[in-house]
Amino acid sequence: MPLTRVSLRKGKSSAYKRAVLDHVYAAMREAFNVPEEDRFMLIDEHDADGFAYSTNYLGIARDDDLVIIQITANNTRTVEQKKALFAAIAEKLGRDPGIRPENIFINLVEVPKENWSFGNGIAQYA
Repeated sequence: MPLTRVSLRKGKSSAYKRAVLDHVYAAMREAFNVPEEDRFMLIDEHDADGFAYSTNYLGIARDDDLVIIQITANNTRTVEQKKALFAAIAEKLGRDPGIRPENIFINLVEVPKENWSFGNGIAQYA
């Protein structure tokens, strides 16, 4: 049920982008108990003029390797699960493809379960 959007600067390899998606999905499976095959993920690539960010907001030094991850999910997770998700994503992406934790920006958007249709015009969770 999570819908994941990853935004980054153009120019990353297919292997890099695949690693980002695979590791974010693995972290969601671990921390949020996302079922196997519940994988709906997009990557949006941007030119420099379409990718604006603060290089030092909250004292965190970011650069052009910033990856913005927005996850829309059901509003059923605890604060502990959310913290575990953020930490797992940072750890996994730090290992592969080698993203600095300062360059991993995560936004979780929570919605009621009835706000999803996975196809056929049916609200499967309503």
